[in-house]
This record gives sequence, C-alpha cells and structure tokens, in this order.
Amino acid sequence: MSEQSRQPLVRRGEEIEYTNVGAADGMAKGVLVGPEQDAPNLAIRRFTLEPGATVPKHTNEIEHEQYVLAGEYVVGLGEEEFTVSEGDSLFIPAGVVHWYRNEGDEQGAFICAVPDGDDEIDLVE
Repeated sequence: MSEQSRQPLVRRGEEIEYTNVGAADGMAKGVLVGPEQDAPNLAIRRFTLEPGATVPKHTNEIEHEQYVLAGEYVVGLGEEEFTVSEGDSLFIPAGVVHWYRNEGDEQGAFICAVPDGDDEIDLVE
C-alpha cells in the first residue's frame, strides 16, 4: 500500500484487546497501533505488569523504546537492575538481555514502541 493511500486513524482505549504474554507470569499486551492498523514502520504497544508479575530473562531481535505509564517495577538490563516508575524512559537495543519484576502492590504499565518487522524472542537460561 502506498503512503498516499494510508488513512489517519484514532483508536479508542476500549478498542484495544489485551492478551497474556505467554512466557511471562502476570504480563498482558495490547497493540495500540501496528501493522493491523496499516502502520508501515512502527508498532506501539501497551503492557501491564500485575503485582507479583515476573518476565524471564530474554532477548529480542529488534530494539525497544519504552515509557513507564504507571506503577513501579524492576527492569533488568544486561547485568544491572533498575527500579523504574511513571515518567521514566528506556532504550533496549536489539539482542540485550532484559527482564521485568513487579514487587509492588500496584499494577505497572508501559508503552513500548518497536520497528515493524519480525521480533523473535529468545529466552535466556
């Protein structure tokens, strides 16, 4: 589809379907804008981390840019761990080992923008 034939889009929050992330315990993902909405270059996704949620160490084939919307949770990046909260931003280059852990009593949430394309996830033992 050519750039000129694409149409602008507004998606309402209630239109977004959330699904549980298979390898994670307590994480859900909703695609806000992506290939199914005819976006040619980027996908914007919203993730939630329930209290007690854990996401195992893994890598992705594509980079991730994230913005924390709510809550406070731990993000592991390489050999370091960081506690992040509302307003914090992250850049996770392709191939970097990362993981998540919500030790708090409130749900965490973040926006994740990724380039369009295959995003194979490899779990790290």
